[in-house]
Formats: sequence, C-alpha cells, structure tokens
Amino acid sequence: MNSKYILQETDIQELIKPMGYCIASNRITIDGAKVGFMYREPREDADDSGWRFVAGDETEDYMNDNLNFMMFDVNYIANIDRAIIPYVHSKIGSEFEREEGADTFRNY
Repeated sequence: MNSKYILQETDIQELIKPMGYCIASNRITIDGAKVGFMYREPREDADDSGWRFVAGDETEDYMNDNLNFMMFDVNYIANIDRAIIPYVHSKIGSEFEREEGADTFRNY
C-alpha cells in the first residue's frame, strides 16, 4: 500500500469479513477524517460492495475530481473508522449520516 495512506497493510486487522471493494474519499484514507456520510449503490461489478464513503466536508470541486477517490476493501475503511461496522450489511440504497459528535449514524 502507498505510504501516503493513513494505514499501512501491516496496520490492518480483520474487523469484517471480505465483502468487496468500496470507493472512499482521500479525506478519509489519506487525511484520516472520520466517515461523515456513507451510502450503498448497486454493484458496478461482482467485486464491488456498492459502498461509498466520504468525510462530508468535501467541496463540490473536490467531489468532481476522480483523483480524490480510490477503491479499498471495506475492511480498510472499518479500520480507519470502526463506527461504520454496524452498518456495512445494510441493503443497497441505504444512506447514513454521522450524528454530530457521535460514533453513530442516522438513516439519511
């Protein structure tokens, strides 16, 4: 794994069983921001979990730049922010926003 990411391969614990990749903002994976908003889309392919994770403070320009996002195993994101774990098996179409100052999310 590239050294610019907040966690290296040796830092990763198996917190959830493999479920495919997700797409996550660099605000989370490089800057170490907590997940502020997460949603699950239909899979793009058989390896896609459908999960998309953003910090929630990304600007429109940031969101429109594909270089600000990367594919990761969902477990990698769980290692950065364990608060997502209770929600990762939610159905496609689910959207969650972090409750301010908490490690819980509300259905959006």
